[in-house]
Amino acid sequence: MLIDGCKKNDRKAQEQLYRAFHGSMAAICMRYTKHQPDAMSVLNQGFLKIFLKISQYDKVRGTLSTWMRNIMVHESIDFLRKQSGFNSRHGILISEESPIESDALQKINADALLALIRLLPAATQLVFNLYTVEGFGHREIGDMLKISEATSRWHLSEARKQLKKSLMVLEK
Repeated sequence: MLIDGCKKNDRKAQEQLYRAFHGSMAAICMRYTKHQPDAMSVLNQGFLKIFLKISQYDKVRGTLSTWMRNIMVHESIDFLRKQSGFNSRHGILISEESPIESDALQKINADALLALIRLLPAATQLVFNLYTVEGFGHREIGDMLKISEATSRWHLSEARKQLKKSLMVLEK
């Protein structure tokens, strides 16, 4: 079995695991970083952590891909924290939700939407991804990023506002 091979530090098993999950894990890293080289750095660091901690994986608690995804998300958060421009404490005001019209989202392709998300400030982008893509709640996000729930909500609202504004510019 692949997991057993990885637990024994079998390089072929590790390579098979890497090849099997490279694409899906790279996509996660790309959502959180602004540049592909950064995403690949996070991806490789995440796989290193996966190989070092594979003995901690418990299939009873969840699937291997979910366990790996959590490692990649946390590696991405760690990477962003190390960036000089990352300030998760920015803004604590709660503003009205600014929903993005679904018509606008249907007119834009995934690559263009990802490009718009990457233009968001680092902390706002991180909260947006954790909430909308990964499905974490504001309390969980607050705990992960060491911010208040209100700050998490502010970042989500700010992301929605900025994305809505960008989508309106693209529609013209």
